[in-house]
Amino acid sequence: MRQEPQSVEYGRYYYRHDCGVPYERNEHWLGFFGAMADAIVRDLRPTTVLDAGCAMGFLVEALRERGVEAWGIDVSEHAISQVHESVAQYCEIGTLAETLPRRYDLIVSVEVLEHIPPAEANAAIANLCAATDRLLFSTTPDDFGEATHLNVQAPEAWAAMLAQNGFLRQTEHDVSYVTPWAGLYERSEEPLPEAVRRYDRAWWRAHRETEQLRDSLLTAHNRLSELEQQAEGAPERVEMEAELDRREEEILRLRDLLIGMEHELGSARGRLAVYEDRTKRIESAKAQLAAKVPGSGFFLSLILRLLRGRR
Repeated sequence: MRQEPQSVEYGRYYYRHDCGVPYERNEHWLGFFGAMADAIVRDLRPTTVLDAGCAMGFLVEALRERGVEAWGIDVSEHAISQVHESVAQYCEIGTLAETLPRRYDLIVSVEVLEHIPPAEANAAIANLCAATDRLLFSTTPDDFGEATHLNVQAPEAWAAMLAQNGFLRQTEHDVSYVTPWAGLYERSEEPLPEAVRRYDRAWWRAHRETEQLRDSLLTAHNRLSELEQQAEGAPERVEMEAELDRREEEILRLRDLLIGMEHELGSARGRLAVYEDRTKRIESAKAQLAAKVPGSGFFLSLILRLLRGRR
């Protein structure tokens, strides 16, 4: 008999330890959701948004700061209790297994569906699709090690569920600012041939890009291999390494010499400043004496020349 999984408690411990960077009001998460809100406003221009699985309401807060009417729901009482007071009235405890209270221009669901038991997944997808015509959707395709991930599926499995509800991925719209596997899905009555044409175009572009990247990587790999073989087989390798060592020693010697010369230059500048100050004082005394004793300027100049000649 199969044992049912234990219920998951999304409390303080979960948000502190099971979300990578501790999930709290910090620079990392505020920055992440701020950037996401900027992209959503710029690219999708929604008027009303539901963050389905809003946790502590960071995206709701960021969207409202940007003039979007945003709401949030989450199953975690702890998370909802941490929502900022500025948006507390717009975030509430709720589950996707139940019908959503209204329709929205856009619903955002980021890393939520993998936490929902498989038996409830179809109902959750149906409820999301019934409440909007656009869904910004992301759920991890391979993080099986997280204890709360009850329903990890490949992207195509979720895409098939969404297609059953009339939603198709917008292949021309890049939402990788959320996660690499995120997608924008929209309600569509597109004829099947056109949908196939659009999907095939996106597949072919990705296929060609992958081929070109692989070719570039192989070329670089082969070139590195050639260079390594040349270095290993070169008889002058030891001599080249010795020459490099000699040059490095010479550079160190010149550096030390330069430091010594800079020290001597500083000392010389100090002595020059002393001489300049002494000369100014002598010239000043000479001028004062010349003013008091007429004809003394000639004899003072002669004495100064004799003194300079003795230095």
